[in-house]
Amino acid sequence: MTEAQFSAPVSARTELPRAGVIHIRHRHDTNFTVVGNHLAQHPDLSAVAIGLGVYIQSLPDGASVGIKDLTRRFKEGEITIARALKELETAGYLERKPERTATGRIVTRTRWYERPGAEPTPAPAPAKVDLVKRRPVAQQPVPREEPTPLPPVDQPAADLLAGLRRRDPRLWLSETDVRRLSPAVRTWLDRGIGPGRIALTLTGSLPIGAISWPARLLGYRLRNWLPPALPERPTAPGPTAPLPFQTCGGCERVFRAADPGRCRDCRQMAGQAA
Repeated sequence: MTEAQFSAPVSARTELPRAGVIHIRHRHDTNFTVVGNHLAQHPDLSAVAIGLGVYIQSLPDGASVGIKDLTRRFKEGEITIARALKELETAGYLERKPERTATGRIVTRTRWYERPGAEPTPAPAPAKVDLVKRRPVAQQPVPREEPTPLPPVDQPAADLLAGLRRRDPRLWLSETDVRRLSPAVRTWLDRGIGPGRIALTLTGSLPIGAISWPARLLGYRLRNWLPPALPERPTAPGPTAPLPFQTCGGCERVFRAADPGRCRDCRQMAGQAA
């Protein structure tokens, strides 16, 4: 994950304003929208209209911006949304015109002007065509890049991953995703974690709503939630070998002892005689 890079602290020579907002600057490199102050600070538009305008400008071409679509996205009701869209139309940012398609159907065509009154960006001029016939130049064949080979199928791990969508339909994985994530699941299995416990860990506490990249989410959990391996259990000491048999030199009784000699009774008798 990328971390926000805040600008350097204000130097001692820079005087802070005594009142009002102080901006903490951040340079956006991805996922940002350029909005002119003519919209963000429009003197006649309401706050709802400005907010809707910024939202519509951030959307890609083809996105639905009807009243029903916007009321599903925001908390404001249809009347408030409709009034704000009318403000944007009056200011020249929004245009909604009925048009007839090639099939004769009437549709409403919506256009958004990022700078009302400005000339649209001209289309690039068509490339000049050289009408003089030239001998075709033989092109060198471009070497084809070999696709990165996928790891072999680990069936138990693959079955576990493919079956996650039975628990949650949002965890839909392609065959390529399953084969790429299978080695990480195998690591969990090799550490003694059962398939049921792995599936519960991967499907528990999921975010609310649609999951855009289920493979990334599961890959993150498999990498960062991996439990440590259990320490090896100490080996219990084996049974000690019995002492060898010895023959008593006094009574010829057989007994166990580490070294040859007399049995216990003969040693006691010898001690009493002494």
